[in-house]
Amino acid sequence: MKTKFYIVLFLLLPFISIGQITAEDIVNRIKKQVTCPWADQTVDAFKAGNPKSELTGIAVCMFADMQVLKEAVEKGCNFIITHEPVFYNHLDQTESFQNDPVFLEKKEFIEKNGLVIFRFHDHIHKTEPDGISVGMIQKLELNRFAVNGSQTFFQVPEKTLKDYANELKQKFNMENIRVIGNSELKFTKLAFMAGAPGGQRHIQMLRNDDVEVIIAGEAPEWETYLYANDAVQQDKNKAVIFLGHIKSEEAGMEYCAEWLREFVVEVPIHFIENKPNFITF
Repeated sequence: MKTKFYIVLFLLLPFISIGQITAEDIVNRIKKQVTCPWADQTVDAFKAGNPKSELTGIAVCMFADMQVLKEAVEKGCNFIITHEPVFYNHLDQTESFQNDPVFLEKKEFIEKNGLVIFRFHDHIHKTEPDGISVGMIQKLELNRFAVNGSQTFFQVPEKTLKDYANELKQKFNMENIRVIGNSELKFTKLAFMAGAPGGQRHIQMLRNDDVEVIIAGEAPEWETYLYANDAVQQDKNKAVIFLGHIKSEEAGMEYCAEWLREFVVEVPIHFIENKPNFITF
């Protein structure tokens, strides 16, 4: 009888009011679930709001921009878990924005709607496996092409640079995609580098004989772009496809929302996609 009781209780758990749960409670659970020690010095911290606020819902996103914040409120979420900064610099330092109208309006919106914002960056990358990479590799459908289980190197069926760039453009619903390389280049050796690891790391990867094409996030144009352009003009079989910072990591935060649902059942969890942050003419 006890076994049946616990089975029924487990099935009903998502629908039972378990009492107040706060943003602080969720973060404490996250700290227990990551596979790495929680660092003393980290950007992963509360950036706005009262951590002890009772939650109505959780929104997970890549960038906590105004569009995401408004959609979170519409969905009844008052806790935002974002991968990147909220206030325009890596450490979310706001001293220089105290008289800035954009900052002040965003701050007012957060306060008016009782939002709590937590940045989850360092530890989702440090946990094993890297949660951002897991989500992105799933989105890119590269799992079966990984070289010896790598999250960076892939051996894919031969295709042209042009065809693959268009495939990614459709997959990520992008208006345009930046590519440096010979559009007719046929390749099989692919590397994935999310976010903004730096131009010098991109250049180091392009030197690798086991890499023909890099899927990258963003980079300084005087580093990665310049080196890749020179390589192409020298008829070297190298190319870079730039997804932009958001699209090169965003599926990792979608995976983060799925991961959170495994140990948070008291409130709904929504993944909110960032809209394109520029248009072209």
